[in-house]
Amino acid sequence: MKNNKLTNVLLILSFIVLIFGSGYKIGEYKSRFSSLRPMNYALQPNINFDLFWETWNKLQERYVDQKKIDPKKLYMGAIKGMVASLEDPYTFFLTPDENKQTKDDLSGKFEGIGAQLGLKDNRIIIIAPLKKSPAETAGVKPGDYINKVDGVSTNKWTLSQAVSKIRGPKNTKVKLTIERNSKEIDITIVRQQIIVASVELTYEKKIAVLKINQFGDNTNDEWNKAVQDVSNKWSNKQVTGLVLDLRDNPGGYLDSSVYLASEFLPLGKLVVKQEATLYGNKEYRVSRIGVLKEIPVVVLINKGSASASEILAGALRDHNRAQLVGEKSFGKGSVQEALDLKEGAGLHVTVAKWVLPNGDWINGKGIDPKINVVNEIKEGNTLTKEVDKQLNKAIELLTK
Repeated sequence: MKNNKLTNVLLILSFIVLIFGSGYKIGEYKSRFSSLRPMNYALQPNINFDLFWETWNKLQERYVDQKKIDPKKLYMGAIKGMVASLEDPYTFFLTPDENKQTKDDLSGKFEGIGAQLGLKDNRIIIIAPLKKSPAETAGVKPGDYINKVDGVSTNKWTLSQAVSKIRGPKNTKVKLTIERNSKEIDITIVRQQIIVASVELTYEKKIAVLKINQFGDNTNDEWNKAVQDVSNKWSNKQVTGLVLDLRDNPGGYLDSSVYLASEFLPLGKLVVKQEATLYGNKEYRVSRIGVLKEIPVVVLINKGSASASEILAGALRDHNRAQLVGEKSFGKGSVQEALDLKEGAGLHVTVAKWVLPNGDWINGKGIDPKINVVNEIKEGNTLTKEVDKQLNKAIELLTK
């Protein structure tokens, strides 16, 4: 993945932490503590750091457990606190270990429980467990709040804190205290290596079903292979319609969502518009000739569909290219950049908002499907084709 690639961080940091590439250089810090000062003096007030160093020295001198005094941790913690003072859950500082984790996620391989995390009302929430993951096997469900991790409260945790605590080497255990329907339950999960396929293709009679799990490093390549198969069958009249399943997809690279939208829309059509205060506005339009411009399409969304997923679904809806079926989407409409800093650290910073072709900003609102269908799964059961009302409704619409 290229450094400084502009992308849309749509959220939702997850156990697969979904990040979107970086862009401009906004600053850097000195590795020596004595050199702490703003890089761009023109943009910063003259700040006296005496209070910072006084606090630093008092901790060194007086804290009861001197073994816990780790200068590196204090240093990183100070930076985290500075960024957290903005009170933006999508703007955060990552330590070198945390930054490495986020990059591993988009490669499609990591060790953990296999669940996507988000923030809702400043609480850690499960966006969705990955298919056949340890989290799904243990009974974790979309919409579950995580109140504790190994007995420690998640109150006021950031997403990166939650990820660092829940992730870990394979074959180790983590206990999550889940709140579901106002009741708490403890779920113990054995971590494993998680391999995430971005694109899954299946067929239901003469209907192709393309499931997009995330918009990551390999999505476009996997998409191209799947689309070629669908295109061949469409040409030979072996397929009569396509279900694009974006349920429980928390997002990923903005560029990838534009690439997929281009498969269905004419050249030049607007996919999404980025509005930024400091860096100007930018329009993302179809710039390639897709091969699925004629096939009938139904898009599936639910409350786990966020960010890049909402861009794709919204663009197809706004251009009357597809019907949307399912439930209201998550509602993530801001743009972040993921910046690499010195020492392997990282900074994710909100730089803009994105709006759909019709001008709709869905942040906090989500996208309403044209046809609302709710899957009701009994406790202890998993979603199968037989009880998947949303998928069955999409197939019904395409076979009329």
